[in-house]
Amino acid sequence: MKKLHFCYGHRLPGNSGKCSTLHGHNAVVEVHATPLATSENQNLAELNSQGMVIDFSVIKEKIGSWIDEHWDHTTILAEQDVETVQLLRQCPGVKNPFLLPGNPTAENLANYLLHVVCPRELKRTGIVVHKIVFWETDSCFAEESLDPYSESARNYYE
Repeated sequence: MKKLHFCYGHRLPGNSGKCSTLHGHNAVVEVHATPLATSENQNLAELNSQGMVIDFSVIKEKIGSWIDEHWDHTTILAEQDVETVQLLRQCPGVKNPFLLPGNPTAENLANYLLHVVCPRELKRTGIVVHKIVFWETDSCFAEESLDPYSESARNYYE
């Protein structure tokens, strides 16, 4: 498991509480990986020749770099939050917001990492990311997981 840290801002339109206003978090993402089971070795996923699932530096390089480029010190907004997107794009020196298909909740961010970012960035590395734990604060997290031995997991990563 590799932990990645970053800062981001967001808001949750339609939320009846404080989260409807722009605010920020110091997030921690846990990336849980296991060796990829291929169609030949079905459930017999193996460690690499060095006795590891993967060198943690690969996860840092691939997923950490993606987070640094797209989410770190960025405002993450729902695609439908048109007014806030337009407002931020008018501010000089402000990084363009990252647009998510749904509200930028911890649950949706974990889901996006697990099902979009990790498969794209770690395809053909011999691993499958089977769980993302997205810590929005020190005491609040969301978890998204998939069966690493499923056909869909193999399709994501082969």
